[in-house]
Amino acid sequence: MTKPTPLKRHPALQHLSHDHHHGLLLCWKIRQGFKLGVDPDRMKAYSEWFWNHHLEVHFREEEEQLFPILVVDNPLIKQALSEHRRLKNLFTKWENIEKNLGQIEEELEQHIRFEERTLFPLIQENASSEQLEAIAQNGNQEKFQDNDSDPFWIKLT
Repeated sequence: MTKPTPLKRHPALQHLSHDHHHGLLLCWKIRQGFKLGVDPDRMKAYSEWFWNHHLEVHFREEEEQLFPILVVDNPLIKQALSEHRRLKNLFTKWENIEKNLGQIEEELEQHIRFEERTLFPLIQENASSEQLEAIAQNGNQEKFQDNDSDPFWIKLT
């Protein structure tokens, strides 16, 4: 039995998939931080930086340019918007730092997998060439610049 070949990501959406890669790296960094016994305040500082410099812009781009391609009451769009709100709260309301970090690590990874495996293929299949061109023209094409001022995820020997 052969596996179906995955849908190749349209070039107009590739920058968003690259953003997702960096989001998955954030999840890995948080897991590493916990494994290495890093002070949660250090992980929180990096997570806040990541939200302010990358993820918030990424969410806005998806919500303004991608999600309108499908109908507003599409259950997958509703799910994505709900997950965006939930993640925003986790990144901005730090009632319990360790709990938030654990939830960010789990929920962001699940959200990215959902968008990459389910939502983006559906959007790509339904988008017109004009819509894809608009995304390519208006999307955030800046190359990811990491904040390596405190690489807490690297074990120092």
